[in-house]
Amino acid sequence: MQRPPLTPSKLLAMWDEWERGEITPGRVMADLKTGGLPDLLRQLAEDAPDLDEGPPAAE
Repeated sequence: MQRPPLTPSKLLAMWDEWERGEITPGRVMADLKTGGLPDLLRQLAEDAPDLDEGPPAAE
C-alpha cells in the first residue's frame, strides 16, 4: 500500500488535535504513524549530527 507524501504540517495538526483534547492518545499515535512520523524522525536522525559523540574534532 502506497503512503501519501509526508506532510509535516499535517502531522503537527494531528498533534494539536490531541493537545486540545479532541482525540485520544491511541488515535493520535495511530494517525501519526500512518501519517509518516516514523519516516520523518528517521530522516531527521540521518541528517542530524550525532550529539552523543561530542563536538567535532578541530582540524
